[in-house]
Amino acid sequence: MLQFDTLIIGSGLAGLSLALKLADQQQIAIVTKRGLLDGASAWAQGGIAAVQTPDDSPDEHIHDTLTAGAGLCDEQTTRFVVERGAAAVNWLIEQGVPFSRTEGGSSDFHLTREGGHSRRRIIHAADATGKAVQQTLADRALAHPNITVLEQHIAVDLITGRKLGKAEENCHGAYVLDKQHDRVLTIAAQNTVLATGGAGKVYLYTTNPDTATGDGIAMGWRAGCRVSNMEFMQFHPTCLYHPHAKSFLISEAVRGEGGILKLPDGTRFMPQHDERAELAPRDVVARAIDYEMKKGGLDCVFLDISHQPESFLKEHFPTIYTRCLALGIDITKQPIPVVPAMHFTCGGVITDLAARTDINRLYAIGETACTGLHGANRLASNSLLECLVFAEAAANNILQAPAIAREVLPNWDDSRVTDADELVVVSHNWDELRRFMWDYVGIVRTSKRLQRAQHRIRLLHGEISEYYRNFHVSADLLELRNLVQAADLIVQSAQSRHESRGLHYSKDYPQTLPDPKPTILTPPVHP
Repeated sequence: MLQFDTLIIGSGLAGLSLALKLADQQQIAIVTKRGLLDGASAWAQGGIAAVQTPDDSPDEHIHDTLTAGAGLCDEQTTRFVVERGAAAVNWLIEQGVPFSRTEGGSSDFHLTREGGHSRRRIIHAADATGKAVQQTLADRALAHPNITVLEQHIAVDLITGRKLGKAEENCHGAYVLDKQHDRVLTIAAQNTVLATGGAGKVYLYTTNPDTATGDGIAMGWRAGCRVSNMEFMQFHPTCLYHPHAKSFLISEAVRGEGGILKLPDGTRFMPQHDERAELAPRDVVARAIDYEMKKGGLDCVFLDISHQPESFLKEHFPTIYTRCLALGIDITKQPIPVVPAMHFTCGGVITDLAARTDINRLYAIGETACTGLHGANRLASNSLLECLVFAEAAANNILQAPAIAREVLPNWDDSRVTDADELVVVSHNWDELRRFMWDYVGIVRTSKRLQRAQHRIRLLHGEISEYYRNFHVSADLLELRNLVQAADLIVQSAQSRHESRGLHYSKDYPQTLPDPKPTILTPPVHP
């Protein structure tokens, strides 16, 4: 049995920030199922939203967030996050993150604007902010003597008092599969943190990396945590449409810097859908593109920023320019073919302002958590901000918490299972799940489509549960088990919302109800 003060499951911005904030006083383990930089945070292009100039104000940032969230943001949480934005960004600057400066060698940082924002307040590192931030923090984490990084390890399940047959509801750690040595480790910890990101891979088309399989949300649910607002899955309007692109995002900042959405014949269409045109929030733009594609039978639409100077595009969007050029698209002369793709999980495990879940000593931060900040639709570049603010909040709470008696945890028991004989079952179920979620639980939904999805999920759930009980666990099986659980929570939440709001649009309930309420699901109590 391995023992640590705090076990962090996930190595994105939230997890790495928390580890660094705790490591001077605690022994930390970071469990990451691939490499340290393979999560969604490193893929973030746009930047971090924070009030940093005299012509901006927290009230304006709060107003923009509440507007995008379509009445479902928690106002206390929103103010809590926004008012800590500048300090969070300053902490990253102190860590050495190379944010972009304004032209002419100025010491001022360049701020961009994205959809839904009334001001330029997005600090960024060209168009690869997440990569710059993650690399900086990862280097610091690897150099810290009190941080143990367990790469190629995937969490199986949390170890709670209830699982140990105790009356108390503490989390005592987790079982973790060491993929390289094909063995399940028992990791005990005073505090356990879910920081595994979202569930984007539940859909066929997504901007998320392969690691986004809803692990933390599913583990939290199985352990007894409530989840909220899982129907609000954000589809990014502009994912590069190309057979070899593999989930490449075209940053919202391209529209923020003047990019125009057009039909194949060159007609601009966004002003017909919303007065904010290309700078409308993501749900509005994604639905508009979906509408135009279905109406015209189109494979994609086009995002044109070729009217900007070539030098400007190469400086501000070097990653996008290089990637597109490699695929034969010169963004300085041609429009970019784009389609919507699943991008961000707005719901998740319910937490308070200290990042605590319903289970003592269990925290959730980042995209895994539902803090109330995003409501029915996340405002662009608020996600990395949320990671930073709640990493700080969790660190403060963890460091103030008194130590509890260490439990001797039972080892993982696989004495009654055998090696799997038909691995094709896992890959087939994975493929089926992602396809019907895309078809039935996508940008536009109906009650009939949701019923079909629920029926198939229940069949898959039964197959996978039987497989899990009878065979040795594998990384693919664990991810599929978590994805099916996440899909079930998404569909349950969507079925319970009898209105259209934010990212949830139902043809059967097109109206918006006057009294917005979050969707809260409570797991069944097992004896």
